[in-house]
Amino acid sequence: QVQLVESGGGSVQAGGSLRLSCAVSGSTFSNYAMGWFRRAPGKEREFVAAIRWTEGLEYYADAVQDRFAISRDWAKNTVYLQMNSLKPEDTAAYYCAAAVSTVHDMAVATAHVDYWGQGTQVTVSS
Repeated sequence: QVQLVESGGGSVQAGGSLRLSCAVSGSTFSNYAMGWFRRAPGKEREFVAAIRWTEGLEYYADAVQDRFAISRDWAKNTVYLQMNSLKPEDTAAYYCAAAVSTVHDMAVATAHVDYWGQGTQVTVSS
């Protein structure tokens, strides 16, 4: 069993930055991919970014490539999402996720996700 607790959401103006954190606990994570998804009002949940816990391999959605960066801190058992150059269309609830999968499998189907966090809201104003 894996527990995921997000923090760091908030409101920011367009062009600003936020860093989301996801505290991970409850199991060994050596075979996990950790990721971030988001759901905007009236839209489906979509993949944002993922990282393999052990190897550090990263994968991003086209919409956030070059603006967002995912990372993990082994010592703190925490996954981060650094979000720069934020746009109003980035407004959404952001969810941390864990899956025994590759980063690519996590990206293509939420069915691969084994655990979800409770979500944290990000609002970007123009």
